Amino acid sequence: MAKIIELYDNGHGVNTAGKCSPDQSLREYKKARELVKDIVAKRKAQGVDARILVPEETDISLAERCRRVNAICDKYGKDNVILISVHCNAAGADGKWKSAGGWCVYTSPGQTKADTLATDIWNAANVSLKPYIDRFPLLKAQGAYDKRQVPIRADWSDGDPDYEARFYILMHTKCAAVLTESLFQDNKADVDFLLSKEGHAAVVDLHVKGVETYVKRLSK
Repeated sequence: MAKIIELYDNGHGVNTAGKCSPDQSLREYKKARELVKDIVAKRKAQGVDARILVPEETDISLAERCRRVNAICDKYGKDNVILISVHCNAAGADGKWKSAGGWCVYTSPGQTKADTLATDIWNAANVSLKPYIDRFPLLKAQGAYDKRQVPIRADWSDGDPDYEARFYILMHTKCAAVLTESLFQDNKADVDFLLSKEGHAAVVDLHVKGVETYVKRLSK
């Protein structure tokens, strides 16, 4: 089997309006780039062809991001390329702290290879985010999260844990593509975890281990 090329997309850019915590301590473009930089470094250290899709600090249009992905798909074959778009979630856009929290992963509608990739990353999240999962009930009891919240979100309506959405980057790329939402940038407890060394390492680890599992699966 041909070698898999892993593309990691860091969401948004320094010039994207909003997309930050209410206290400005976390900016999504910056955290996404920090996460992707470390994910790619770890995968490269494992001998993998892992690449940063958007090395720029500025926001690159979704059309251009998709063009870059599809150019690589055309060169190496779409079955030999995967895309992971890394983001932070948000419950609102009014600059106020919210009570929603948790981690989740998205694919495009329907059953594709991306569903298997998403499931492998979701399974890894349940292991790598154990410190976050273990603290969640206490923080919830203290009011950090409302009663509906869970640490690892899932939509089992179609038999797998990923959410489905028609996000542009998932709909207009030729390869298996997923989008991860690594906690909420407008939840104080989630932001505190994301900005900690422990939290950053956990989010990096879940991506590394989830993708590693998927790529090994392809080689069997």
